Amino acid sequence: MKAVICTRYGGPEVLSIQDVKLPVIKENQLLIKVMASSATTAESMMRQGTPKFARLFLGLRKPKAAITGTGFAGIVEAVGSKVKAFSIGDHVFGETALGAGTNAEYTVINDDGLVMIKPASIDFEEAATLCDGTLTAMNFLMAQVKLSQGQSVLINGASGSIGSAAIQISKLNKLHVTAICSSKNWELVKSLGADEVIAYDQIDFTKTSETYDAIFDTVGKSSFQKCKKLLATDGTYLSPVLSLSLLVQSVITPLVGRKAAKFCATGLLPAATLKPLLFKTMKWCESGLFKTVIEKTYPIKQISKAHRHIDTGHKVGNVVLSHADFN
Repeated sequence: MKAVICTRYGGPEVLSIQDVKLPVIKENQLLIKVMASSATTAESMMRQGTPKFARLFLGLRKPKAAITGTGFAGIVEAVGSKVKAFSIGDHVFGETALGAGTNAEYTVINDDGLVMIKPASIDFEEAATLCDGTLTAMNFLMAQVKLSQGQSVLINGASGSIGSAAIQISKLNKLHVTAICSSKNWELVKSLGADEVIAYDQIDFTKTSETYDAIFDTVGKSSFQKCKKLLATDGTYLSPVLSLSLLVQSVITPLVGRKAAKFCATGLLPAATLKPLLFKTMKWCESGLFKTVIEKTYPIKQISKAHRHIDTGHKVGNVVLSHADFN
């Protein structure tokens, strides 16, 4: 089969399409023909091997997992002998753990992994994005912090994959949302439900006087120290972007005060923890309460171009890879 391979750390040019062996499934696994996969900021960081201390987990000199990609949507091609919940021909979506790449013609996942039947009302491209930004936002806003109706959240990076989902999730939970984005994305962010919008190219939100019950820094461009004075008495600074300072603060702040910093690698949480969150998201999508923002869809053979766009830091919503030219 054909797959996108990354054999060393670097820019988008290190990605290449190569022929590799078709994976052989075990008795509890599914072989999935991938129809669409996601291209994400997290995958760009893994391609670059940043932050560098993350290479302790990703691979010291080169990525341990040569095939890139984690989010997918596709069709079940084969099932192991002990698989009961899925059948050949099922349309499914989900996310693989590190090691089983999805930027390929086929991928493999355990039947008890993060994989679900795709509703007919959600197309492959949309479904492929749900386990990245949307699931991360769900985890942070509905599991990592407990906010009640009427409380306030500030979302930094509000027009990105996580941010565009976070606005909608916050409003569905009846929170007051202040969104930070560029001037050009003001209308999009407002259309998603933000109560207040601050354009970062006009105002530095960390120098304003408002306070918030939570600050969700989806892009890791600020810090707990800069945002601390904006947090309410029991407020929490949240970010999915790992840094050494955030790692230290996540350990120390719960012990020394009422304001806390939190980091979580959503994709590394057990499938059993994430499935209820993903199921709720899927139901919101089916009912029209949640809208997936997709900025661009690239043919899989243009994955380097997709990564170059992501690396500009100005991605709006999600970037999807269509696998039609693999078929």
